[in-house]
Amino acid sequence: MKGLKHFTVVIKLGTSSIVDENSHEPIISILSLIVETAVKLRKDGHRVVLVSSGAVGMGMRRMDVEKRPKDLPSIQALAAVGQCKLINLWDTLFSQLRQPIAQILLTRNDIADRTQYRNAQNTFSALLSRGIIPIVNENDTIAVAEIKFGDNDTLSAITAGMVQADYLFLMTDVDCLYTANPRTHPDAEAIEVVTDISSIVADVSSSGSSLGTGGMSTKLVAARLATSAGVTTVITRSSKPGNVFDIVNYVQTLRAHTSESSSHPGSPSADEAQNSLSVSLARNGPVSKPPLHTRFLPDPHPIRDRRFWLLHGLAPHGTIYIDEGAHRALVGKAGLLPVGIVDVEGQFAQQEAVRLVVVKRVSGLTNVASMPFSLRLNGVRKSGNTSDHEESVESNGNTHKNYESHNPLPYEVGRALVIYSATEIRRIKGLRSAEIQGVLGYADSEYVALRENISLVKKGSNGVESGSATPTTIEAPSTREI
Repeated sequence: MKGLKHFTVVIKLGTSSIVDENSHEPIISILSLIVETAVKLRKDGHRVVLVSSGAVGMGMRRMDVEKRPKDLPSIQALAAVGQCKLINLWDTLFSQLRQPIAQILLTRNDIADRTQYRNAQNTFSALLSRGIIPIVNENDTIAVAEIKFGDNDTLSAITAGMVQADYLFLMTDVDCLYTANPRTHPDAEAIEVVTDISSIVADVSSSGSSLGTGGMSTKLVAARLATSAGVTTVITRSSKPGNVFDIVNYVQTLRAHTSESSSHPGSPSADEAQNSLSVSLARNGPVSKPPLHTRFLPDPHPIRDRRFWLLHGLAPHGTIYIDEGAHRALVGKAGLLPVGIVDVEGQFAQQEAVRLVVVKRVSGLTNVASMPFSLRLNGVRKSGNTSDHEESVESNGNTHKNYESHNPLPYEVGRALVIYSATEIRRIKGLRSAEIQGVLGYADSEYVALRENISLVKKGSNGVESGSATPTTIEAPSTREI
């Protein structure tokens, strides 16, 4: 059929899909089906990336370890042993169908530098253009908490954003998301299509296997991240890998029919478009209904390239609390000035990433910028870090923050690469830019962060941030077909 689009498809497999939870033996039946599915997608012209967990589980089988250890060096040692076995198994299976593969091991440090991030993108591009299937895993041998992605659901979403994938498949032990746990609630309804992930209510009680680190909640976080990058995200059953091919084929055919219908002159109404689609389906054959799955539709205005890297490629080293006026200025494409900064948390250096969190200033406290400069300077010199007018101490030693911790709750709005360190920002927060020189003795910039080094997340229809890497409260569902 003319008009078929070739997709870039990322498929994420968890440890429970690869290794038996009890015997730690590789589940050859599922792995073989995954290989067949990936090769079928390749033969249809699609580009395929696998994100594969399972190194620790494979290492446990090789070393006859019954329970996953708790100390980091032992886990890393098992990962080093198991990764060899894992990639060898994948290579053996793909070799049966003459399909070349490549191994890519990542930590967050590997993409924290913008140049390294681009190098990783170029490597993926070169592999995919040559028909090679990259198999990605976190480099558990050297990863520690500070540089880990957290789980391979997050890694797969970042990978999908990096390669600008069309689809991310998160394989799990259920067919799709449900409004309640179907094992205990027979009346639970399947959630098939989601337009706004911030407005969906679903059962997320699945917590992952004893070998893995993820569960359904981490898949929702990954879906939120991937859809913000313009990637359609699908949750489907891992024991039926053929679902991936059937779903891709369904959407590809449906889009081709829709494109064929809309190519006629004029702008048909919705009813006319549906009638035209029905005629096209009758002429070219029906589109089989796809297997049960949940499909999260992508953001129509995706975050990509540098903005995506700023939000998700960098691990934040601290937090800068800004007022609502500063947030409005950032939305209006201005940089971050010290006058809009309310507080600083953590220790970070120049050119490191920080979270940006909007807070409401405590009413009754004077903004430092409105005070006489001599008084502000004296306050900075006396306290070393904060002005006496920005923070008050009760007789019992408790400190009052100069922003509301609730009503409204502080909320993260993005990430930034800062020009000044945490210590410097604590001294100049609330000041006008012209006064930085008088406080620090130098002024590298009038801005704390340039606008080109700031990436803001977008809000969903209910006001919840949609591009954030952290989970948020989710409510009532809304659905729309592709």
